[in-house]
Amino acid sequence: MSRKIKLIEESDNVAFYWTRDPEFVLPGKNGGLDTCVEQEFATARSNDLKTLLNSFLETAIGFIKARACVVRVLLPDEQTLQLISAVGLTGEELEAERIVELACEDCGKDAFKHGLCSSDVETCVTRHGDRPHRQFRSVISIPLESRNSPEAMLGVFTLFFDTPQSTSGNAAEMAVSFADLLGTLLEHIKATREAKREELLKERQSIANEIHDSLAQTLNYARMNTTLLSDAVRNNNEVMATKYTRDIDEALEIGQKTVRTLITDFRSDMDPAGLLQALQTLSEQFRRQHNIVLHCSIRVADLDLPLEHEIQAYHIVREALSNIAKHSNASHARLIVDHLCGYYVFTVEDNGVGTFSPVEGHYGIIIMRERAQRIGGEIKVESTKGLGTCVQLFFPEPGTNWRTAHA
Repeated sequence: MSRKIKLIEESDNVAFYWTRDPEFVLPGKNGGLDTCVEQEFATARSNDLKTLLNSFLETAIGFIKARACVVRVLLPDEQTLQLISAVGLTGEELEAERIVELACEDCGKDAFKHGLCSSDVETCVTRHGDRPHRQFRSVISIPLESRNSPEAMLGVFTLFFDTPQSTSGNAAEMAVSFADLLGTLLEHIKATREAKREELLKERQSIANEIHDSLAQTLNYARMNTTLLSDAVRNNNEVMATKYTRDIDEALEIGQKTVRTLITDFRSDMDPAGLLQALQTLSEQFRRQHNIVLHCSIRVADLDLPLEHEIQAYHIVREALSNIAKHSNASHARLIVDHLCGYYVFTVEDNGVGTFSPVEGHYGIIIMRERAQRIGGEIKVESTKGLGTCVQLFFPEPGTNWRTAHA
């Protein structure tokens, strides 16, 4: 069931756009708002994977009372294991353990795929007669499994002992516990790297989209007019030649302004104090630069958003204020930041002529909508001649699954 929340209070001094109470309709599970679920990964206490794993392994052999241990990850062929970290082994032993087959020859099957494997070095076909391992008596190996994909195997955790060990002993039980933690750690590191890689790809795609939507179309328009200009010159059509020349000049001017805007957008850094301070500064700049009274109402005491959300919201508000300055012919405007039923709502309205159209601002509204979509939000625009214009950005709290919450 949709819920309607009053967003804008009536003003005794200024007649804003609405002659009725404006409403914000909370999207239902099929309301068309893409849920923004952002997974944030904790920063590892060490950026050096080898250092992090070595510290973990030293702790493990101390608790389990093993002589040495190694961690191997499964290579893409799913048959070979490569060593990525080891503690307690000599250089010769490390070389012997660097690359091994997944199958355990002693057991005659892919033992690691079926759980913990314990063997005596003296009887293990794989290690018998292997000089580097003669100082050890037994070996316990535990597969490192993925919690997200139970059938997926990440690698193998192997411990070396001076004494015989069984699969049911205390050492084996503790080894399994450490293997669970190790699997989680490896999966976390992998997920963190993938998230950073995905974020970089998104950033590059974002830049490409900005250039395509705002600059490429303008250049394409100029190129088409260049062809028409050539035809007009060839046919001695002075009137059309003048028109196409003027169109090309205007397109180049738009392109130049667009490039400046893109450079400003991608160079601009969010205020270290956060989005609220950035909006306050933006409001002060607007008041100094334009003969429009701007009321700024911040109704959120602590706005804790991911940086991407802050950047996109800031640029949307700035574009909306820019449209007011350029097109509204308003005497008053208002910026409201609110938090309603789990949604952040940014409202920019004016009491101007109310002739807003999607083409104003050189693709401004298109870019605003795309910015909103990147953070799981939407843009709502209402405009009536003589009454003014209202632009609203709204998006759910990052990490909130509204399709489930309102099922």
